[in-house]
Amino acid sequence: MLEQTLIEATQAGAKVLQEFFRGEFKISNKEGINNLVTEADHAAEAAIISTIKESFPDHFILSEEAGEIKMDSEYKWIIDPIDGTINFANGIPICCVSIGVEKAGQMILGAVFNPFINEFYFAEKGKGALLNDQKISVSNKTEVISSCLVTGFPYSYLEMENGPLQIFDKFIRRGIPVRRLGSAAMDLCWVAAGRFDGFYEHSLSAWDTAAGFLLVEEAGGTVTDFYGNPYSPYQRQLLATNGKIHEEMLHEIGWRK
Repeated sequence: MLEQTLIEATQAGAKVLQEFFRGEFKISNKEGINNLVTEADHAAEAAIISTIKESFPDHFILSEEAGEIKMDSEYKWIIDPIDGTINFANGIPICCVSIGVEKAGQMILGAVFNPFINEFYFAEKGKGALLNDQKISVSNKTEVISSCLVTGFPYSYLEMENGPLQIFDKFIRRGIPVRRLGSAAMDLCWVAAGRFDGFYEHSLSAWDTAAGFLLVEEAGGTVTDFYGNPYSPYQRQLLATNGKIHEEMLHEIGWRK
């Protein structure tokens, strides 16, 4: 029932996205620069939460727009109604619904659905990762120099050693292709599907990664923080790779000496 509710909630959110996409809707800005929220974010979130609460009214919910809906439960649903809101607001179809389910602090289920390219990703802890019901796995690249990477940048630049622009500069000066799609959840899904060999980002939230990081792990990849420690969606920094380039990426990023 948990798995089915996750699928139904993800589909309910995606249906709302399709209804609003390239139409007219209200857009406002949250705190910070280019931190958009749209009428579609709120409508999709409402559809998702309503679907979850029909089956599990006592479960904890953490959602990007609604915040925390605290309940006394070992289950937590971590929701991003639109990952890639700026893409969505500009009619760019690289955006998705992302939902992870956590039990007693461990991510056990994840679903990401981009209805505009008809890609539904699903993972259950210990049972592998799927794209449209077909098993997927990470790539086999063994060196960063031959890899295709993806990253994201914060809209307010972080002044730090080995920050986003410095690392990006390091890679592109070596001729390594680095893409920037604008949706961390899609980035992670495409690492899981073997399209990208690695994804790194300096500043993420739990709803950005809860489902995607499980997908990468279940597809055979490795996900850590920038020091190589086990990843939690409540951390800001994430490195996700096919596993074969992970150690080299940690040194390239510069947080492991």
